[in-house]
Amino acid sequence: MQFKKYTKQRNSIQGLRSFKDTLPKNIKKVINKKGYVYSETINNWKYIVGENLFKVCYPKSFKNSNKLGVSTLLINVKRGHEVELEYSRKDILEKLNNLFGYSVVEKIKLTSFDDEKINPSTNDKSSYNVTNHDYQKKINSVKNEKIKKSLIKLSKVFKTK
Repeated sequence: MQFKKYTKQRNSIQGLRSFKDTLPKNIKKVINKKGYVYSETINNWKYIVGENLFKVCYPKSFKNSNKLGVSTLLINVKRGHEVELEYSRKDILEKLNNLFGYSVVEKIKLTSFDDEKINPSTNDKSSYNVTNHDYQKKINSVKNEKIKKSLIKLSKVFKTK
C-alpha cells in the first residue's frame, strides 16, 4: 500500500490521532499565537509582579504583535493602585521577557476597575421568592412523591440563600 505524502494527518500509533491533530486549524492558530504566553503569564503572575501587586491586579489579555502593532499585555488594576503598577512597569516587562527567554511583551496597557461589591437589599421580593407560584404548581403536579419532596427541599434551600 502506498502512502500519500501530501496528507495533513501525522503518523499515529495504532489508529489513534494526537490531540493536536483533532483541533480545528483556527484554534491551533490561537493556541500557538496567544495561548502559551497568556497561560504561562497567569501561572507565574505572583512571581512576576510580587505579593503586594498580585492582590490588586491581574492579566486580562495578551495581544501578539502584527503588522500594525507591537505585542501588548493588558492588565486590570484595582482603582487607586495604578501608580504602584506604573512604577513597576519596567520590572514586569523585564521579568516577563526573562521568563520566556526572548522579548515576548513589548508594551503594557493598564485598565482600572472598581472592587465594590454590591450587596443586594433585603427588601427585594425577587430574591426572596425563588420559586414563584407557577413553579410551585409544577412541583405539585409531579406524581412521584420522592421527586416532589426533593424539589420542595431544593426550593427551600434556594429561599434561605
